[in-house]
Amino acid sequence: MLKYAKLKETPKKFLALTGLTPKEFQALLPAFYRAYERRYPPDKTLSRRRRKRKAGGGRKSSLGDIEQKLLFVLVYQKTYPLQALLGEVFEISQTRANRWVHRLLPVLQQALDDCGVMPERDSRQFAHHERQHGEPDELIIDGTERRRQRPKNPEKQALHYSGKKKTHTDKNVAIVNAKTKRVGYLSRTYAGKMHDKKIADSEDIAYPRRATLHKDTGFQGYEPRVRKTYQPKKSRAKES
Repeated sequence: MLKYAKLKETPKKFLALTGLTPKEFQALLPAFYRAYERRYPPDKTLSRRRRKRKAGGGRKSSLGDIEQKLLFVLVYQKTYPLQALLGEVFEISQTRANRWVHRLLPVLQQALDDCGVMPERDSRQFAHHERQHGEPDELIIDGTERRRQRPKNPEKQALHYSGKKKTHTDKNVAIVNAKTKRVGYLSRTYAGKMHDKKIADSEDIAYPRRATLHKDTGFQGYEPRVRKTYQPKKSRAKES
């Protein structure tokens, strides 16, 4: 079984499976614990009834420790495995893996929000969101794609097929602070065939007016109201 106590001894593997270093994991853990306690008080059952016996009684869960719970949900978020495989890795059934995923995802979201690292999802509030952080207004915009199950409907297949990735994908546009690497904005999810610039235009993002925005050629012609935009130019092949 994948256990936190053993995995933390190999930082590279820890980062590959969770997306966090052991130090970052420990920084997130207290917020995750508080969010879990608020959502699932130890003196009440999952149905919100007062417990008749102390929490922790009965059969011991493979995810009994708070570290194991956080590890479980981070591995799911980072690698997005089939729940049957996730259950095998943590030695629980596929059904229980499904229950834990739905139980822990809202807790993780709340913990990240409490830590102030959740990206803004409302395009109209992005400028206000960035001002609250008080960080340098040097931003990078880029499109991200992730694989998805191949749709059965032929029209949806064509819509989600990404020529760039040569597979079926979903796509988001993200804006990251160039100095702190913090993801400040995450767009809605679009079909993989949709162009990066078209997504950015559809989102109608409100930027801080003093910001500088770095973009790649996927955003050719995208000129929002910022102080300045930067786009790399392709170098011409040397003449022989």
